[in-house]
Amino acid sequence: MSDGALLHWSDSSVEVHRLVVGPYDNNVFVVRCKQTGDAVLIDAANEHEKLLALCERLGVRRVLETHGHNDHIQAVPAMREAGYEVAVTELDAPMLKDVGYDVFMNHDDVIEVGRLRLHAIHNPGHTPGSISFHVANTPLLFTGDTLFPGGPGATKFPGSSFTAIIDSIDNLLFPFPDTTIVLPGHGADTTIGNERPHLQEWVDRGW
Repeated sequence: MSDGALLHWSDSSVEVHRLVVGPYDNNVFVVRCKQTGDAVLIDAANEHEKLLALCERLGVRRVLETHGHNDHIQAVPAMREAGYEVAVTELDAPMLKDVGYDVFMNHDDVIEVGRLRLHAIHNPGHTPGSISFHVANTPLLFTGDTLFPGGPGATKFPGSSFTAIIDSIDNLLFPFPDTTIVLPGHGADTTIGNERPHLQEWVDRGW
């Protein structure tokens, strides 16, 4: 069963549902395989009651965390208590020591969601273990806090690196086609084509 009020994007094979939660207006995405009804939730950020209800309605089986910052993990304990497996990169796992996690994800992992395949892309810079997800055979690219409309995520945190985030965006995200839809951890969608021409501006301004 899908939830039309939250439906953000769809084609013949996949649905993306978006819920904005918490004091930092975090985007929580559910990626659902239309053929099988299997789904995955990206970033259990906050407002766990809403997320658990959404997961039950949409057939979510597990949670993928784009990175370990506090605003993206508030709902993790409730999700795990309800039986959902939570995956994070090993580099960011220490940030989840108070909320817990279950399995590690690595660069180039292929995550099966029904007949969908999500390709994991390690994008260090915002955090050491930040990770993005591209849904194979779709234009969908979930970037967490690595790439937003107008530039990279903040790099003022411990473990952040502006040089690393720029290299990561340039080498791992900007090779995607112009029409690739960027779905970030906060705010509106953009496209690779909109953002790529501005890389040097971001380097010059230093953030």
